[in-house]
Amino acid sequence: MPTRRFPARRALAPITLALLLVAVPALSWPSSSAAPSVHRPSTRAHARAVTHIGIVVGDLDRSLDFYTRILTFEKLSEEEHAGADLERDTGVFGARTRTARLRLCDEQIELIEFLASPGRPIPRDSRSNDAWFQHIAIVTPDMDRAYAHLRAHKVRHISTGPQTLPPSLPHAAGTRAFYFADPDGHPLEIINFPPGKGDPRWQVAPDRLFLGIDHTAIACTDTDATIAFYRDTIGLRVAGQGENFGPEQEHLNNVFGARVRITTLRSPPPGGGPGVELLEYLAPRDGRPIPLDTRPNDLWAWRIGLDTDADLARTLLRDPDGHLVSLRRSP
Repeated sequence: MPTRRFPARRALAPITLALLLVAVPALSWPSSSAAPSVHRPSTRAHARAVTHIGIVVGDLDRSLDFYTRILTFEKLSEEEHAGADLERDTGVFGARTRTARLRLCDEQIELIEFLASPGRPIPRDSRSNDAWFQHIAIVTPDMDRAYAHLRAHKVRHISTGPQTLPPSLPHAAGTRAFYFADPDGHPLEIINFPPGKGDPRWQVAPDRLFLGIDHTAIACTDTDATIAFYRDTIGLRVAGQGENFGPEQEHLNNVFGARVRITTLRSPPPGGGPGVELLEYLAPRDGRPIPLDTRPNDLWAWRIGLDTDADLARTLLRDPDGHLVSLRRSP
């Protein structure tokens, strides 16, 4: 597959928060690189829970095999959609999708294949500091056994190997993590928390290799602007902050000189679901922006699914860097 190279980063003019909210149904999604039009919502959302993480895949059967057989997800359902409602909701003309819902313990993901009007693949030269980066962090009680399991299935490394964060990073000391890729090149993480770190439920070690999804992580270029979107407009709460650097972090992300400002957001009580982790690379600053002509059928166009009471239910929004957020109102 030939490598697709995104345009080099260019300076961006300051943008007000109101202009950061882009509802996909209101867009024409041009095939050129022209910036899409902007929609201003009429109300603030009140997120109740992160319901799922959506991942666009190139071959659903291949991805189902990977996630269920190797990562032990359970398939819950499969649906096929086409027609005017799908075209309006995605902004993709002529779309036909096949979507599977999967569960790993208490968390869920959606795998979405565009059978008609498929999008573009993830560039093979993607790095963890490119703005389109997004992953899910899957918790394991035994990093050595989990890594051996992934090696046995010949997964593609992103990290050089499992990394243990050092005592010099007190908020994360002792945490072990490893980045790898699924068949489409989507980055994934397995993570192991030492006693006293992470959600207390991750300290229970049942006879499972993978315990659930702790968070989805997204690259961002301005943490404060991104917090304003997810906290002040979407309704998530800041649950933790820190800064990671050093050789272990560099080898985890596979980015030389990585220094990362990390902010974790979660749904307000009693809501649940994975957290949303913001990764701002303070160094290096050469990560590339999400292309202006990104469409929801492109394989790098993940979406964060939120249950909300907002009038914007069942609407796709863009965050300040272009990551998609799917708002749905539950009964």
